[in-house]
Amino acid sequence: DKISAEQDYLLARQTLQEAEIALNNARQKMTALSGSAVLVGGNRYELRAPFAGVVVEKHLGVGEVVSETSNAFTLSDLSQVWVTFGVFPKDLNKVRVGKPVKVSSTEMGTEVLGTVAYVGNLLGEQTRTATVRVSVPNPDDAWRPGLFVTVQVATDTYPAKVTVPQAAIQTVEDKPSVFVRTADGFVTRHLELGISENGYVEVRQGLDAGAQVATVGSFILKSELGKGSAEHAH
Repeated sequence: DKISAEQDYLLARQTLQEAEIALNNARQKMTALSGSAVLVGGNRYELRAPFAGVVVEKHLGVGEVVSETSNAFTLSDLSQVWVTFGVFPKDLNKVRVGKPVKVSSTEMGTEVLGTVAYVGNLLGEQTRTATVRVSVPNPDDAWRPGLFVTVQVATDTYPAKVTVPQAAIQTVEDKPSVFVRTADGFVTRHLELGISENGYVEVRQGLDAGAQVATVGSFILKSELGKGSAEHAH
């Protein structure tokens, strides 16, 4: 009996030592993962967040068994948010880190200025676009993750000698064209176009500066031109 009792004692002591080692390891892992873990009494721990923020999700319930790998909470700092979008290869030279970006939301009816913080080097296999991240200040926590937005990246500017409204451009004889006002009405001018921005298109060739072009009624003029061509063919 004495030998048996001593063996039980040694086994119990070994089990206790192993449990203490496991407990210490768990404490160290919890401290590393959560910023700090403080024993406040009994089996109760106080978890301290590694940064200031708002708890947006709770993963644990009362009485749930947890381990050092369990996720307790999801903490979010929304004072600064990311806006992510894709850019096609042909436009990557226009998007660089540090460039200003206007971010707007139709749902919120507001807009804010941000800055390009990251431009990806790889293209998505399916989208064939590079990922761009924009840093946006969010002091009032108004911008929330999951919100759909529109972004406008400021590009390098240069003076265009001649521009026309986008609405004035019509396709005539498979060429971009405008209808120019003359003393006798309107005549068609085929154009060579450049870049477009904010509803205007650069005209590189085909139109003199100061020429008056039809904008609102350009589609009607195109229709009349088509009718005239059809009657002439008969």
